[in-house]
Amino acid sequence: MKLIKNGIVNDPAGNIVNEKLDVLIGGDRIIKLQKSIDAPGAEIIDAKNRYIFPGLVDMHTHLREPGEEHKETIESGSRAAAAGGFTSIACMANTNPVTDSASQIKYTVVTAEKEAIVNVFPYGAVTKGLKGEALTEFGDMKEAGAIGFSDDGRTIMNANVMRRTLDYLRMFGMPVIVHAEDDSLCGNGTVHESSFAQKKGLKGIPKEAEEIIIARDIRLAKLTGGRVHFTHISSDGSIALIRDAKKNKLFVTADVTPHHLALSCEEVGDYNTNMKMRPPLRCDEDRAALKAAVLDGTIDAISTDHAPHSTFEKSLEFGIAPNGAIGLETAVPVILAEIVEYKTDRLPLFASILSRNPASILRIPKGTLAAGADADITIIDIDCEYTYTTEMIVSKSKNSPFVGRKLRGAASHTIVAGEIVYQRA
Repeated sequence: MKLIKNGIVNDPAGNIVNEKLDVLIGGDRIIKLQKSIDAPGAEIIDAKNRYIFPGLVDMHTHLREPGEEHKETIESGSRAAAAGGFTSIACMANTNPVTDSASQIKYTVVTAEKEAIVNVFPYGAVTKGLKGEALTEFGDMKEAGAIGFSDDGRTIMNANVMRRTLDYLRMFGMPVIVHAEDDSLCGNGTVHESSFAQKKGLKGIPKEAEEIIIARDIRLAKLTGGRVHFTHISSDGSIALIRDAKKNKLFVTADVTPHHLALSCEEVGDYNTNMKMRPPLRCDEDRAALKAAVLDGTIDAISTDHAPHSTFEKSLEFGIAPNGAIGLETAVPVILAEIVEYKTDRLPLFASILSRNPASILRIPKGTLAAGADADITIIDIDCEYTYTTEMIVSKSKNSPFVGRKLRGAASHTIVAGEIVYQRA
């Protein structure tokens, strides 16, 4: 048995708000929470001045295995997740080969069971080869372990293919995770379309590229009754569309990334490729809209879009360097700064957007500290301060936009199935 003592618990699913409670763990389950627990012989975890949450869930991670193991593996990505406080991660299908069959789903499931130190839940591709044409075998992949479907990295441009996707997935009660960018408007753009892009001589991507696809897929959700989840939202116009869809009681949810909350398009500076994202970093008015949408519940979750790339790839010329940044290890401090603002009355929101809501959207049995639940627990020290360096990075890749920055807050313990898989030194 393990006994977590002296910590302050936040569990929105159990209506627990900033309450000093002990947590008793037996095997891989939570036995009970109460003000003072005496358990002779139990291993004591002292959480004094720290906060206890249901294990964090990242619903958008790229693990690169199979095919690009030089960037990340299921094993190394799981260690990065644990270091960041995540006990469960959902990995995207844009691997090589694409995860578009039951056998590929089984490969991820079996490899994770052998090598991962956190829970790994795979997405299946919506279309074969991510080509946006022929649908994959949703039922077979669900049976093999897929928890949702996405062509992330690409947009399903054919509206009829998207309609049929929503029709079929409605029967399985599963979401389609949408990467929303109109290819014809994005073209070969590399940054947000703005005066900054013009000044730097970079081709821009207008935020309307995102908003047009979101508007289309909201209408298709209304037509079909299907479940749509929009990932890595970046614009104020997208927020307005999603807010309206929710008012109309459609099955629409959305997430935003820490980097879109914290960074503006001008952070690209002198062509810093670690700031090159898709969708691109936007302007400050978009960032403000994203923050407001997290605070008012329009945005359901925050996901990292952890996208590892090698140092060599990110050292290429800005126009041809790959998009994306790692984010599993910096999500907690960035969200504490940008959303929580270190206010303890916002810590229940932190628990909702990083644990309960992602688990609910994916319909996985996580996101609660209730007696009998899986003993997946994250303990966070919101006061520790440090400068983030490449030497601290656990991920195989080092392409973080936050290297060199002073951060505050980190996971002190990450517990999965009752076992401590990470403990901050």
